[in-house]
Amino acid sequence: MRVPRIYQQGALIVGQTCFLADDAANHVGRVLRMQANQALELFNGDGNNYQALIVEVGKKSVTVAINGVTANPVESPLRIHLGQGISRGDRMDFAIQKAVELGVAEITPLFTERCGVKLDAERAEKKREQWQKIVISACEQSGRSVVPMVNPLINLDKWLAQETKELKLTLDPWAKDTIKTLTQAQAVRLVIGPEGGFSDKEVQQTEQAGFTAVQLGPRVLRTETAALTAIAALQLQLGDLATANSAAN
Repeated sequence: MRVPRIYQQGALIVGQTCFLADDAANHVGRVLRMQANQALELFNGDGNNYQALIVEVGKKSVTVAINGVTANPVESPLRIHLGQGISRGDRMDFAIQKAVELGVAEITPLFTERCGVKLDAERAEKKREQWQKIVISACEQSGRSVVPMVNPLINLDKWLAQETKELKLTLDPWAKDTIKTLTQAQAVRLVIGPEGGFSDKEVQQTEQAGFTAVQLGPRVLRTETAALTAIAALQLQLGDLATANSAAN
């Protein structure tokens, strides 16, 4: 049986005990109904897995003892920064969750002309916090111990203007190049439009910002499908999608 993986923010020190955070304690104690002397695997985003044993389960708290640490070599050698046009409903949640499972390193939600979502500063921060929780849950599920950051929501033009040395890519069903033509990159900045795609003005902005258009084949994909397909293709071409699981060796 797989040992449950739990995110625990803050320093984790072998030989010490700690209380799990409220959300984690609720999940371990109430949802999983775990008891004392059962094993957990903790991670805090530093790239390591921490082996732990439950010491005590209270009504609202769980105490664990940390008894070991191991490096977790599952991060891709390709660093992908996803700029995702904000979509309505649960499409954005789905895209973020699956992008993390596929190894994306950083996510920036983008306001675009056709995103159809308007948020004030307070609601935008609550959305970011919600998406960050989805990222953590995806890391727990997928076995990652580095937690990708969900950056504050930003307008597309401001994100395009940021200085970066990453290879800049955008999707266009009519582009002449494909991801398969890419031969070398250690970091990619990938921008994906919302439902309905980018406006003509925004397409011009991506071109002026130095983004190269690539296609994913003859079919037009929905925004959440396009993001996941592009990340998977990049990981296959430049990352580690086709490599053996070294953590299992």
